[in-house]
This record gives sequence, structure tokens and C-alpha cells, in this order.
Amino acid sequence: MSSWYRTSSLAGGTRAALAAIAMNVVHSPLAAQRPAPQAPPGSIPTIEARTANMRKLDGYFPLYWDSTAGHLYLEIGRFDTEFMHIQGMGTGLGSNDIGIERGNLQSSEIVFFERQGPKVLLVEPNYDYRATMTTHPSEIASVRESFARSVLWGFAIVAESPGRVLVDLTDYLIRDPNTITQRLRPGSYRLEPSRSSVYLPMTQNFPQNTEMEVELTWVLQPGGGPGAGGGPGGPGGPGGFNPFPGPGSFFAGVGEVAADVQAASLRVHHSFVQLPDTGYRPRRYDPRSGYGPIMWKDYSSPPDGNETSMYVRYIRRQRLKKQNPSAPMSDPVKPIVYYLDPGVPEPQRSALLEGAGWWNQAFTAAGYRNAFRVEIRPDSISPLDIRYNVINWVHRSTRGYSSGATVTDPRTGEILKGVVTLGSLRYRQDYLIAEGLLLPYRTGDEIPAEVREWAVARIRQLAAHEVGHTLGFQHNYYDSRAGRISVMDYPAPLVTLRPDGSLDASQVYERGIGEWDSVAIKYGYQDFPSGTDEDQALRRILDDAWARDLRFLTNQDMAANPRSDQWSNGWNPAAELNRLMEIRRVVLKRWGETAIRRNVPLALMEEVLVPAYMYHGFQLEAAASALGGMHYIYALRGDGRDPAAPVPAAEQRAALAALLATLKPSELVLPDEVVKKLPPRPPGYPRSRELFPRYTGLMFDKITPAVTASEMTIGAMLVPDRAARLVEQHAVDPALPSLEEVVDSILSVTFNARPANPYEAEIARAVQRVAVEGLMELAANASMPQVRAIATERLTRKMNQLASAPAPSEADAAHYLLLVQDIKRFLDRPYPAYAPPRRVEPVRGDPIGEGGMEFFRRYVAVPDCDWMDNGAWVAASCRP
Repeated sequence: MSSWYRTSSLAGGTRAALAAIAMNVVHSPLAAQRPAPQAPPGSIPTIEARTANMRKLDGYFPLYWDSTAGHLYLEIGRFDTEFMHIQGMGTGLGSNDIGIERGNLQSSEIVFFERQGPKVLLVEPNYDYRATMTTHPSEIASVRESFARSVLWGFAIVAESPGRVLVDLTDYLIRDPNTITQRLRPGSYRLEPSRSSVYLPMTQNFPQNTEMEVELTWVLQPGGGPGAGGGPGGPGGPGGFNPFPGPGSFFAGVGEVAADVQAASLRVHHSFVQLPDTGYRPRRYDPRSGYGPIMWKDYSSPPDGNETSMYVRYIRRQRLKKQNPSAPMSDPVKPIVYYLDPGVPEPQRSALLEGAGWWNQAFTAAGYRNAFRVEIRPDSISPLDIRYNVINWVHRSTRGYSSGATVTDPRTGEILKGVVTLGSLRYRQDYLIAEGLLLPYRTGDEIPAEVREWAVARIRQLAAHEVGHTLGFQHNYYDSRAGRISVMDYPAPLVTLRPDGSLDASQVYERGIGEWDSVAIKYGYQDFPSGTDEDQALRRILDDAWARDLRFLTNQDMAANPRSDQWSNGWNPAAELNRLMEIRRVVLKRWGETAIRRNVPLALMEEVLVPAYMYHGFQLEAAASALGGMHYIYALRGDGRDPAAPVPAAEQRAALAALLATLKPSELVLPDEVVKKLPPRPPGYPRSRELFPRYTGLMFDKITPAVTASEMTIGAMLVPDRAARLVEQHAVDPALPSLEEVVDSILSVTFNARPANPYEAEIARAVQRVAVEGLMELAANASMPQVRAIATERLTRKMNQLASAPAPSEADAAHYLLLVQDIKRFLDRPYPAYAPPRRVEPVRGDPIGEGGMEFFRRYVAVPDCDWMDNGAWVAASCRP
């Protein structure tokens, strides 16, 4: 999987779905222990008396370690004072599927301690709803009291001294704070306190942050065991009979990564951190800027506006100020520094240092001198310390995502810490792709420099990409006529054909920051001289970029806007798909043993074949986005630009033709070297989810790669919401392609194929099956009734054609017979008693929300009932 952009807000609902990090720090000296007088019998002891024999770790919140009982105590002298609570993983599980990673942030929130009699409450205020544009206490209180806060924990006071209390943290720490229990699988696990403990080496204290870590052990419950749900021996493994294994078939569960499936021990880190000072100045959010926003609803906003105008939005960014804001070029007050995991080996280490360091180019262009740098993290710095941005290198049993996570102050949008997580197997995956396309092993013994440079170039770009997220940026998938404009894109490796038919990979990935990245840094980090109209200056930055075709489109736009694509090059998706198919054709024609080293089992050619055969896979999705697509922008009123233009008919039909060309049997056959030489896998080399599915048991299946590729093409064309857009665009403008045109084109190309040999004929039948089943799925599951109607009608028409048409061969006759019967079974499928389909809910802009009005009618406006002073009903008979 590609990188996964995640962030953590520090309060309210904004934190729950996003990844965050916890922190560790270096050891602090232990305070000297002095005897204290004992408390009278029956009274609560003083803190000095209770902790007389404990080890003290002084700092932001003093800690006391009772080694005899194994308990950790916290001294609280700050009540009703907000601070940050951050949770993260000290160690990881090693499974990409479960996603519990070393160094990952899990959650963060603003909290405070509140004393209530004999207990202390840990409280999270609600920062999603505020009154920040008023100083009137009653107005502020009315908003605060209208939305629930959250009491996260209650502590019993075990000792007290003037102005301070002591609480036992142990039960609070030895628990599952982030629903890890539900994520551990296969099987059922529960947290076992008897096998869990405070992890003292990473429990430390500092003047502005208190760090606590525990090792927690989850134990497999009776009834769950290894092999349930996957692993090499699961369904679809060696000798398995599941030809199309789902994600769970090769699931990397606890049993595949833990030392023992019976117990998994993980370290969880907690940090209590002082909030930053007020020196940070928020910057307004513009949806065209490329930044991620923080937002809240402000109930003290001016009354002359609708509900949408109540939202306050700031960009997320790190703090950076010039020493001299008036100077065109100035040193920063404090540079932004990232620390790279010292466990990264070469050549990846040098690549990561260089790639992450590219951002200094953008800061230099914004007028900063030496504002950004990357260094190897010294042993004195913990990757979990709030004070340091870090780049972590993690290992998993299977390849997976990389990420850029942040701790963000929800009051201002200030990013307080960036945590980049890079999976080590990403380098090896690009190495595999390069092997599959370049076929570099002429003798079988060489270590090809061009393959290594390909993988190194990807790691450079990946480091810059994930660091960009921790600087505040979203993905930018815009396909610009200016070329590859941003490291925040997911770039496809750029390979071209030389005149002699060989491949040129010298420009496989860019080396340096993109033009858009400099624009975005200027927008978010430019320190304007005093007196500057900041809003006007920010608009000018984006307007100047627009003129150079430097723009921003992100993840949400990929399926609908053909100028927003991942793993894609160029600005014309149809032309790029045709270009990739030409390269793929050349590669597969000469594909063979030169893809693997000498003395490697020939069966392992399959691993290298997959990325070569599926080289065009992401470009299929890019081309399909033109069908029913729209060239839209994040338009603002008054910008003078066309906000939403349908993709022209010629462009849509060019994309349709490029997609249909990938379904030809001649494009889907496998190379002769594969067909003739690929043997079953030997012992010790089990199948994985990275390989093609198969119907053929141990033998390599020569048909299902074609099924996989055609499913990608047809599946991309028959996405239900894309089908609905085709229906609507043709209704508005009959010159644009209709759903009928697309469906008819798929059926025509697949059923009118002219195979050159029996192998191509079998592939043609497999692709026809994919087309029919894709149409069945659309007819059954599309939300729009007219989409279901068109798909059902075309299925009926095809069934009648196949039933009456002469079959070219005996094999085709059998194939047609089963297709006819399957379509008929689908059309005649039994239905439950008719229930009206879910209608589109009316949206009328009622003065009072419909849900609120219904509640009022049912529970409040009840005739002939009176209220008592306390709001209860006078008589039970009045209750609705």
C-alpha cells in the first residue's frame, strides 16, 4: 500500500480517527529520598510519608515508583490547568494487517485534572464547539455547557500534602487505551494484568513533560488458535483450493509475527506535556492551498451569516519565524529539525537523509536560510519525545504503508511534533518492480546498479513525501502540464522506450522538491513583514501558481476528475495508458529467466512477473476517471474561473478506447517463458498474497492473470457511482457518452474478440465471464434505479443473444450455455417480500431540524398535559 496520511488533533472528536504518537525522553536524575513523618493512624498520609520508601522521578508531574508493589504514583499540584495527553506505541507487533507499529502515535487530547472530594478526575474538554470571538463569561459558559465534556478516568487520592495530592496511576496505565484488544486476530485476545507491568526504562520526567510506559500482554482465549484466518498454511496456501483468496487468506495475524501465538506483549507509552506558549500565530485555511485544516464551530461568530459561516478553519503547520521578517533572506528564530532513526542501513540511510532534506530547498525559496535540516538521531534523544520530529524505520512481516503523523494543537493548528514511519520493505518492493521491467540479470550473478538506483530514488521521494505530511500538507494528485510538480503526489516510476526498444529508467523518480511544494511552503510558512496585507499576499501566491498550472487536487477527487490520479504520470490519462501498454508489450515479449538471479528457484519468477504484468494497473483507474468525469476545481466565488466542466466527449471516448484495448486476448496472454518454464513452487517457498490467484492447485494458473487484469479494467468502468454519472451526464448533454454506450462497448469488445489460438480463446472466454459478472454486480448493487434498470436490460439482451447465436466451437457452446443459465438464474433470483427501496431523504432547509421537530411533537407537544416545576409529566397517562 502507498503511504497513509494520518494526523492527530489534541482534542474532541478530531483526534479519534487519526493516528498520533507518544513520546519518551532521556533519564532524569532521581530526587534524593528523605524520611518523612508518619501520618496519624486512620488519616490519609502525607505525600512525604506515603512515598518515603519509593523512588522519585521529579519533573512536570512528579512520579514515584514503588518497586515492592510494582505501582507507579503521580503527584498532582496543577488542578484545572490544561495539558496534553499523548499515547503511542513503544514497540510494534510487526503485522501490517493489524497495524500496531513501533513509534506510532495512537491518540492525543487536551486534558486537565479536576478535584472532586476524595477523587481526582482526568477531564477532556470539548474543543469542537467554542465561543472564541467573545470575552463574555456567560456566553462562553453557555456554549461549554451545551456540549458534553468527557471524564476519561477517576483516581482515588491516596496521600495529600498542602496544595498537592498523590494518586495511583497503575490501573490507569495497565489497560487497553486504544482498543488494541479488538485488533488482535485471528482468535480472541484479552489483556492479562498479571503479565503486564510498568516499563521503567522509558518512564522518565522532565520540566515540561512526564513520560510513562507500560508493557501490556494480551493472551489468546480458549477457542482461538493459530491458523484461523491465514498465514502461509491458511486458505490459498500451498496446496490450497481457494483460487481467489481474499485479504484474510494471507492475513499476517498474531501467530505469524509474535514469538508465541498464545501471548503478545506490547509497550504502550503515555505522555503528559505542557501546552505551548501563545507565540504562535494561526494562519487561515484556503482549500486550494494543499494544507490540512483544523476546524471548530464558533457559536460567538457574527450573527449575519448561516450555519456554515460559524466554522473557523486554520491550516496545520509547524512553528517557524524569521529573525528578521523584513529581510528577503533571514535565518529562523529556531529551525525545523528532523531526526532519522539510526537503525536505517545503507543505502537507504543516505537516501532518506537526502530526500527528507529536500524541503530545505522550498524553505530557501520562501526566504529562510538554514531553516530545515535532517540529522541522525543520537542515542540521547528518544523517538517518542515531544520535543523532536523523528523519522522512524519500522519492519513488518509484509510490506505496507508509510505515514506522516503529527501532534497538533487544536486551538491554533500548530504542529508540535512530526512522526514519520517508513516501512523497510518499500525499498524492496521497488527493487522487485525494477527487476520485473528491466530484466537485469544477463549472467544471473550481477548486482545491477540501475535496479539499486531505482529503489534508492523511490526511498528519497518517499522520505520527502511523508515529511511533507508532518509539515501540514495533504496529498496533491494534480496532473499538471508542467510535469511532476509535487513530492506529495504518489508518483508512478517513469520509464520510457529508447529507439532501440530498450527501457530508459534514468528519470524514474524526480530528485528534488516540486514546484508546487515551494508554492505550498510559501503559503504556509512565509513570514511577512509588518504591515503586509496577509490575506492579499496569500491569494497572490496561489494566483501566481495557477498561471503556471501549479494546482491542488487530493485523494477525494481521484475517481471523478481525470486530472487527479495516484501512481500516474502525464496529464492525459488515456494517452498515458496507451504508452504504458506499449512498454508492457515490449517487456512481456522478452520476459523470462533474466528477471531472477542464478540458483534461485524458477518458480520465483512469479513474484517478479506480477508487477510487470500489472504494470498498467493504476493507469486503468486514472483513465476510467474520465468516464462521466468532470474537470473541476476548488472554486471560490469571485475567482473568475470555470468551477466544473464535464470532461469533453472526445476525451471520454479516448479513455474508453484505451481501456477497452487492454481487454484484447493478445494483450492478456503470458510470455512463452512463463507458460513453458514456470514450475510449481518447491518446499520452503509458500505462496503469498502478492501472487496471482489460481484454479489449478499447485500448478501455476495461465488464465487467472488475465482474469485479474480484466477485472481491474471492467471493475473500474462499472463502478456504481461512475455509472450513475454516465446516466446523468447523457441526460443533460446527449453528446456525452451514456451508460448504455459504455456497457455495449465492453460486451462488444469482449464477445467479438478474434483469438489467434486456443490459449487466447480460453482467455477470451474468461474475460467474457468477467464482463457478465461485472454487469450482474452492477444490476444487483447500484444505488441509482436507472443504473440497475440499464444493467438488467443489457443482461437480458445478452442472454437472448447467446441463447440464439451459433457458438464458434464446442468449448464456446459450453461457455455460452453456462452464461445463459447463470444470467437467467440471476434475473430469476428469489426476492424477499417487496419493500420500497430507500428513498432520497428530503432536504428542505427547515427552520428547525426535522429530527428535532419530531422529538418535540412526540415528547413535548402532548395535548392536555401539564408540566410540573421540575419538568416531569403530571400524570403517567400523559406520557406519549
